[in-house]
Amino acid sequence: MSNSVLVTYASRTGTTAGVAEAIGQTLSERGLDVEVRPMTEVTDLSPYGAVVAGSAIQDHRWLPEAMQFLHTHRAALAERPFAAFLVCMTLSMKNTQYHEGVKAWLEPVRALVRPVSEGYFAGALDIAKVPSWRKRLMFRVSVRLGAWSEGDHRDWDAIRAWAGDLAPKLHA
Repeated sequence: MSNSVLVTYASRTGTTAGVAEAIGQTLSERGLDVEVRPMTEVTDLSPYGAVVAGSAIQDHRWLPEAMQFLHTHRAALAERPFAAFLVCMTLSMKNTQYHEGVKAWLEPVRALVRPVSEGYFAGALDIAKVPSWRKRLMFRVSVRLGAWSEGDHRDWDAIRAWAGDLAPKLHA
């Protein structure tokens, strides 16, 4: 098995892709050989000694293609260090009471493959990039009510800190 690390992601608007790139860069700076790729482009995990996988959250769940990736590669993921992360707007909400439920959203992931580490990150909201008119309307109302605010809420220091702490855990 290789010492190479795959950082793979599922993203709708590019926010999670940006988080994956930052994780990959941090791991690379820690001396690991890293490749960052969308999950939809990954067909074989044999070149990698460890995998970091992340998804945007939609309706309190990883995206369907992210869960499909786990189902498809479950056996291979169980044979190597695996870490998981999620990116969601709930973690940017002012009412931190809602933050508590976010960890449960990785339970379907944990049921398939046990991560050596889990990362939880706020996302970015650009209503113009939301593909569904219904969801755009929902976000506009939520913004007006003060639940969310548009903009980039990613905490790059927290993302890099998690990736830095993760680096030693990815050695097989």
